[in-house]
This record gives sequence, C-alpha cells and structure tokens, in this order.
Amino acid sequence: MELEKQTLEQFKGQSRLPEFAIPIRYDLTLKLDLSACNFYGKLLIDVSIKGFTKFLVLNALELEFHQVSFINSQNLKYVPSDVLIDSDDEILVLVFEEGLDVGNGVLEIEYSGVLNEHLKGLYRCTYLDKGEKKNMVSTQFEAIDARRCFPCWDEPALKATFKIRLENIPSELTALSNMPISKEIIHESHKTVHFEESIVMSTYLVAIVVGLYDCIEDTTDDGIKVRVYCPVGLSEKGKFALNIAVKTLEFFTMYFSMPYPLPKLDMVAIPEFAGGAMENYGLITYREDMLLQDELHSAAANIQRLTIVVAHEVAHHWFGNLVTMEWWTHIWLNEGFATWVSYLVTDILFPEWKIWNLFLQETIEGLSMDSLEQSHPIEVEIPQARSVLEYFDAISYQKGSAVIRMIQNYLGDEIFQKSLASYMKMYAFKNAKTEDLWNVLTETSGVEVSSIMDIWTKQKGYPVISVKLNNSTLEFEQTQFFSSALNSDAQWIVPLTLSLGSYSEQKKFLLESKIGQLNIEDFFGGNEKIVAENWWIKINSNQASFYRVKYDDNLAARLRKAIASNLLSASDEFGILDDAFALCEACLMPFSSLLYMMDTYRKELEYIVLSRLIDVCYSASKILREAIPKLASDLNQFFISLLLSSAEKLGWEATPGESQSNALMREEVLMALANFGHPQTTEEAIKRFRAFINDENTSLLPVDTRKAAYVAVMRNTSTADRSGLQLLQKLYREVDAVQEKTRILRCIASCPDPTIVAEVLDYMLSDEVRHQDAIYVLHGISWEARATAWTWFKVNWDLILKKWGAEMLFAHFVRDIITPFCCDEMANEVEVFFASHPLPSIELNLKQSVELVRIKARWIQHIIMDDQDQQLITDQFVTCYASY
Repeated sequence: MELEKQTLEQFKGQSRLPEFAIPIRYDLTLKLDLSACNFYGKLLIDVSIKGFTKFLVLNALELEFHQVSFINSQNLKYVPSDVLIDSDDEILVLVFEEGLDVGNGVLEIEYSGVLNEHLKGLYRCTYLDKGEKKNMVSTQFEAIDARRCFPCWDEPALKATFKIRLENIPSELTALSNMPISKEIIHESHKTVHFEESIVMSTYLVAIVVGLYDCIEDTTDDGIKVRVYCPVGLSEKGKFALNIAVKTLEFFTMYFSMPYPLPKLDMVAIPEFAGGAMENYGLITYREDMLLQDELHSAAANIQRLTIVVAHEVAHHWFGNLVTMEWWTHIWLNEGFATWVSYLVTDILFPEWKIWNLFLQETIEGLSMDSLEQSHPIEVEIPQARSVLEYFDAISYQKGSAVIRMIQNYLGDEIFQKSLASYMKMYAFKNAKTEDLWNVLTETSGVEVSSIMDIWTKQKGYPVISVKLNNSTLEFEQTQFFSSALNSDAQWIVPLTLSLGSYSEQKKFLLESKIGQLNIEDFFGGNEKIVAENWWIKINSNQASFYRVKYDDNLAARLRKAIASNLLSASDEFGILDDAFALCEACLMPFSSLLYMMDTYRKELEYIVLSRLIDVCYSASKILREAIPKLASDLNQFFISLLLSSAEKLGWEATPGESQSNALMREEVLMALANFGHPQTTEEAIKRFRAFINDENTSLLPVDTRKAAYVAVMRNTSTADRSGLQLLQKLYREVDAVQEKTRILRCIASCPDPTIVAEVLDYMLSDEVRHQDAIYVLHGISWEARATAWTWFKVNWDLILKKWGAEMLFAHFVRDIITPFCCDEMANEVEVFFASHPLPSIELNLKQSVELVRIKARWIQHIIMDDQDQQLITDQFVTCYASY
C-alpha cells in the first residue's frame, strides 16, 4: 500500500500528463446497456513510447478496470504489476516492472462504467416514445470528460485518430458518431454499428449519440452531406437550421480558404443537454430549442439566437477542431473566434438584422465581467485541467470576440481575412497558441500585432478613456476601469477611433501612454466648426473597441444633443448609454446624470438601443428601491414614461411585412412594462392571456407578446389568488413545443409573492422540469423573492448538489441566487455559508457573484450619502412623471 502511495504521489498535482508516451490511434468498442444504464468498453490504443519508462499515465474517471496489457512492436506482451487509480487527479497509472522501451506498441484495456445522469461524459437522458419515457445516450466531453467514457490522454494537444464501434444498440434507434457509418450488423432486436476511422482530433471532440430520430438532409456545393436529426415527427422544425448549416459551411470554406475536412456534418437535438451546443467534429449536439425552429412558437429572438448558435458551432470546425488551442490557457482562440465569426456570417446571410449592433450585447457582457477585481486575463493559467470549466465565460467568449473585432477594425477586413487563411493553412490538424496567431497577423499586415495585443490578452481588465476639450486640443487619459473604483496603474495600447461631427470625418490613432493629446483644429478645417451648434465628438466610433469613455461635461452635453437630434448611429447611442450606466455604477457619475442621459432617449429608437435602455431601467429601479425607497414608486413612473411611446407605436400585434427588429422590440418593451406594473399593459396582457388559454390558435397573443403576458399573470399571482400559477403550469404540461416550455419557465418565478416563488422552485426540483431547464427558472426569480430563494437554496443544498453536480449547471444556482442582493451583510452571509460548504469548481463564480453584491452595496451607499443629488432627482424626475 505504501509503495502504491509513493508511485501515485509522483504524478499527483501535475497540470499536464507526463510525456512518457503519446497516443496515435484509438480503437474503441462500447457495449451499451440502456436498461441497466451501464456500458462495457474495450480499447486498443496505438501508443508511441518516447523514452524508457516503467509507467504509463492516462486520464480516467469513474471507470472500473478489468484487464490491461501492452504489446510492443516485437509482439511482446507486458501486463502491469499495478493498476492505480487516483480520482482526485483523475489519472490511471499503469506500473510495469520490466519497463517499456522506446517505440510503438498497443495498449489494450477492458473496463466498464455507468451511464451517469449529470449530462457529462457518456450519459443517459430520456426521450418520449408515444408517451413513454425511454433511455437514450449522448456525450459531452468538453472540456475534460472523455475520460469518463474511455481512458485516454485527455489533453487538446494530444491529437489522434479514432475508430469507434457500438454494440448492443436497439435496432430501432439511430447510432451516430463523428464519422459516417461503415457497417451495420443486425442481431435480431439489436445491432452493432461500425464507424469509419476519423481524422486526427482532440479527445474532447469525440462524440456518440444513440436515440430515436427522424432525419432531414441537404448537400453543400462541395458535396458535404449535412443532416439534422430531430425528435420523431418534428423533422420540419429542423429545416431552418439545416439551411443555415449548409450556407455557413460554404461560407467558411471560402472565407478561410480551407475546405471542411470531413465527409459529413450531423446536427442532433438532445433532449437533455448542459450547455447550448457542442461542436463535436462532424456531430454537433444541441439543446432542442437551439436547433429546432417552430413556426408557431419561435419568437424573433429564438430565430436569431438559433442562427448565431448554429454558425458558432459550424465555425468551430475551423477554429477549434481543425486548429486547436495547445492548452486550455488559449481557449479564447476557440470561443472568441467562433463568436466573432458567427456574427460575421450571420450579417452576410441576414443583413437586414443589423447583427453587428446586436454583437454589442455580447461586448457588454465581457465589459461587465472584466470590470471586476475577480476577473482574469483572456490568456489565463490553468494549473489544474478541471478548473478550466470556470473559464468558459464572458472573458473567453465575449471579451475574446470583442478584441478580435478590435484588431480586425484596426488592420482592415482584407488583411485580417488573408491572415486567417494563412493561419489555417499553417496550423491545420495541429495546435496553436495565441502568439502563433499574432505572428501570422504581423507577417501579413506588417504591423507588430503582439506589441499591441499582448497586453489585451495577458492582462485582465480594460481602460476607461477620460476625454476633455481644451480649446482645440482633445486631451486623453487612460486608467483601468473597475466597477468598484479600485485604483490601478495598468495601461494598454488603445486603438482610438474618433468621429468628429459626422461619420465621414474620422480619425484613428494609438494611445500608447497614460496621457495623450490630439489637435483637431486642422482636422476640422478651422476653429469655427468646433464651436458650431451641432458639433460633437464620439470616441470609439460604432463601439468597435473594448474600452469605456468618460467625457467632460461639455462634450457629454453635445453628445446628448446629437442623440436627441438623431445624428448618431444606433451602436454609438448604445455605447454612450452603456458607458454612462457603468460610470454611475462605479460612482464616477451622479445618479441624476444617468437619469438625464436616459431622458435623452425619449425618442424613436432602434432595437439594440431600446433593449439596453430597458436593462438600465431594470437595474436603476432595483438600486433606487434600496437607496431612496420613498422615491422608488415615482421613479418607476419615469421609467415607464421612457418606454411607453415605443410600446404604443409597436402595439400587441405585428403589421404585415414589419421588420424582425420590431418583433424583438415588441417582446422586450411589453415585458418591461408588465414588470414595472403599468396598469394598461398589465390589463391588456392578462386579457389576451385568458383568450390564449381558452384557444391556443387565437391571434390575440402572438408569440412575440407571450413573455409579457406570462409576466403580467405572474406579477398578479399571490397566495390569495393562485390561478395564474396554476394556468401556467397547466400550459407547461400540455404544450409540446420546447420554445414555449422554455418561455414559460423564464417567467414563472417572476411573482412578487415569495411563497409562490418558493413553490415554483420546488416545482423546478420535480421530475416535470428537466435538469437542464433549471437555468431558465433561476434567471427569472423576482427581486422580491431573492431572500426566499437564498433560504431555499441553503435548505436544499444537498439535493441540488446531488441532482445537478458541482459544475456547469450548478454555477447558475450560485450566480442567479446570490447576485440579486445588494448589501454587505448578505455578501458576508454568503461567504460564511460557502466557507462551510466549499466547492472548488465554482470558486471563481462565487467570488465574482459576491463582488457584484458589494459593488451594488457601495453604489447604494453613495446615493444615500449624496443629499444634493437626491434633491436634484426629486426636482427633475419625480414631480414631472408622477402621472404615468
């Protein structure tokens, strides 16, 4: 026993596997038992021994081993003297007394495992067959859960080929893997399915699905067969995604000057899935609502989201699958690029959507997280592989994509595309680091890209650029922006883009130090233009870069006037409002100044601006309830007044030929008014909901208005009148469309009565709500029920942990239940609770959530202490809007 401990000890606590050997080829046979929910595996791994060794160390987790042997190139068989398993480090150590010489050999392993219920590794979930629940199988291996299915070198750089065989598959089920089927053998009620050998790929991209499906297919111009696998009877709902996949495959082949490397691409709807989708090579898996488009139940937002998600996953077949990050430190190369390029192709497919404006919603998620002290660099050290799960976040995805857009904007579209094509050619079927991409961009563009971009990826955070006008000189000063207003000496090389009075008058330059200046008199052609009445300056034109801007009072006033006069683009209107909110939250701007800025948007707005205005109204309302409770109700009327004209113009029903933007705006603005308790909106919503309950085919509640109706119903539900909850639960049980079920779950916890919300949370724990769908309920918990939700979470801790595990889905419980609080006392209570309930897998998420609570607490105290600003708010915004 002591010898075993010593043997294991030398391999424990290592971030990477030792380099004794590397895999070349996996030959994997899995015998599945869907009734007993277990599997038996036989694995042959072609291995290259790099140096004499007495050990082979692989990754393995929750597997039981039966036989292990190694046969070298001289056909000599070696049986390990010890087979040691360490579940903490997730390694399998094979000890060979004689030792293994340099050269190739085959490692043979027979083992077994359980089909788990936690939506990771090789897992089981259920589907309905004529009303009966039956088991099926799917996989989710990213980031490091291939080891739950088969022992392997589970690191992205250790690519190999895979030949997969599935046995004991019920004959009526469809079996899929990364490659096409090469042979299928029927044995009465079961079958064995053989798949072609794959190209080289990382273990996290291996995939298997076994379930009951209908299939539709199409073929690209290059002859790639694309299929969508849908639940039986729902194949029509896969047509939209199929069309998007074909078009995006063709576009990326052209854009990257690199063909898609596989003979087929399958996309499969999985009834239970932890994430949104997964880019497994040649077999993309999705949540059902991310793949299926329903004419009756898919709102405009659903259609848009589906398009971007499909494009994102297809894009990974170049950024991620073909060229793979060398280690998880560079995960942003996968996720940031797939995010950015999904918007690029969506803009080409649907230019009328103005999708780059919507990209700003991605950017502000990155800006928000990266303003935290508990943020992290884009390139983050991953000392222990499982910890990478916390870094699939707004930094890797949203900030990553935003800095890509920033450097693309700086270098120009043509050079950037040419560089990416060279990068693909150079690193195809290999692994790359961030610096490899910078080197290719430098070589193609002639610009020392790494000197600009290294600091953006290796240093956390971003700057706020303070701008003031001194005569005809613009003066710039950069400081790191923290929502907590923490001081920092960090600096960046910032690509500044300025629009001066119009979008035809622009200036680009690099701010390479803390302070900079720009004389604009010559640029404008004289001082008289600078003092003209309609003159304005916008920094970060069209929000193409990743930083915030703080203007002096004069420049801010000119921008407010330019907004009111419709002189600015929607993206710049969005950016000015978003920066104002962030500066106010950081106590760098009075709350009254934020309200003045919001009042400027009392006009016709594009969707992206209206959506941000609504979000700012939500956040400001919650802060004011705590900071100035006596004014909260009156200021609620101010927020209603900002949104009412848009709602009245849009109405409850679509007009023939209206834009998708109108549908998006209708959904959000009506829901906002329902949340704010606007009497007429609430009355109309409930009336239309009743009509819908009585007749699902009524035209009185179009799909884009249903969230507003559901919220209005729940905001008027209480223990005294539970009918709203009962009707929504009845609708949830009876409706088949996953889009409608999701929509109901997003709204069902919005009730202001904490007792009702507690019942909803208990309902979420029941078998009626799938594991994966808890995230929708959690995100919709009402502000009034936050304390109840926290108590419920603590009481049900063990049950939640058992049912959802301690990783991806559990993180939503932490974030959505903790972040609504806004006082230091609650932040302290949360820290005390988790000190006695430690979970390393959500440590970063927890720290960020607690920090967000403290940021709001600080903001509230700042407002309370500013008597002068409170008086200004009362005089200017309360008395004027009391009648709404």
